[in-house]
Order: sequence, then C-alpha cells, then structure tokens
Amino acid sequence: MARPKRTPLTRARVLLTAVALADEIGLDALTMRRLAERLDVEVMSLYYHLPNKDAVFGGMVDLVFDETAKALAATAQPEHWKAALRARILTSRSVMVRHTWAPALIDSRTSMGLPLASYVDAVIAIMRDGGFTMDQIHHGLHALGSRVYGYVQEPAEPDGSQAQGSDALAAMAAAVPNLVGMLMEVSHGDPSTTLGWCDDQFEFEFGLDLLLDGLERLL
Repeated sequence: MARPKRTPLTRARVLLTAVALADEIGLDALTMRRLAERLDVEVMSLYYHLPNKDAVFGGMVDLVFDETAKALAATAQPEHWKAALRARILTSRSVMVRHTWAPALIDSRTSMGLPLASYVDAVIAIMRDGGFTMDQIHHGLHALGSRVYGYVQEPAEPDGSQAQGSDALAAMAAAVPNLVGMLMEVSHGDPSTTLGWCDDQFEFEFGLDLLLDGLERLL
C-alpha cells in the first residue's frame, strides 16, 4: 500500500504554521521544537528554510503586514488624507486584534522587513498627498508612535489595578490617591478588542482622533 504523499515543507508553510501556532498558544510558548511537531518534521528541517528563531519571528511580522495589505486592498480607501490615514490604521489594528502577540513581536524587532516598510511608505504617501512637508511627516510619525500600526505601547499594568481587585486598590489609596481613584472609576469591558491593559478599541480611537486632529491643525 502506497504511503500518503507528504506536503512539501517550504518557508511559507513554516511561517504560516508559526503564525497559527502563536495565535493558539501565544508567542512565549512558541518554540522551534513545538513548531516542528506541528509540522510533523524534525527540528533541523526547519533550519533549511529559516536559519534561526529570529528569522521565524521576522517572517511572522512580514505575514502580519502582508495580511494588512490584503485587507486594505480589499476595501475602498477614503480620498481625504485624514480619513484615509484613520482607515489604514484601524485596518491594521483589526489585524493586530486577530494576532494579539504581534505588537510585542514588532516592538522587539531591530530591523524593518519590506512588508512593514511598505506599510509605512504608504502612510507617508497619504500625508504627503495631504499637504504635509517631510519634516512635518517625520514629527507626525514620532507623535503617532506604534499607534500608526494599530496598537499602543503602554507601561506595565500597575500593581493594584482593577484586575487585582478592590482590596489591593484600597491598600494603595493613601499613597497614590489619584491613581487609585481613576482605576476605581474607569473600566474596559470589551476584551475582544483589547491589546494591552488599557489599549481597547475605544481608548485607541480616542487617542488616534486626538492626534489626527492635532496633525490637521498643522495644515
């Protein structure tokens, strides 16, 4: 009886599997051994297509921005720079929400692959067409920071936050009353859109619109 034909191992298949596995178990649990097990190959077979784990991570970031590019190509984009930039950023965020490990991985990269660079290039083109100078665009990108990709870099969640309960907050109240007062009052009730302890969709769009309004004033 003939053996079933194996699907050939390719770089694309390794990276697609890595993305799916990270979606399932998280980035911290993603190892070359677990990736090889999922692909039903020996670990050394992976290194023929990708030399190390860092190369896998870089390829995963490329796939995330390839996915964003496809999503953008599938929808009509507004003509006005502000609406176009907002739509691009929110489309990118929708991809980040599907791959919640991606922001941390993007932050860890020391080089920019072509898919990510192409994404930023299109942002610059939108602003350039809107009338911004290159100097203003440079400052604007610094102001937007990681928000241009669809997420917010945040400090670590403070000890005694709502996630840790009202008793912990009460114990901190004497030392940091304003912080505790804020944490007791605010809430984030939409975990499906959350990429950080305070980076949910409402907060993201609130900050994005403030920044876009500020950039508009430059013109």
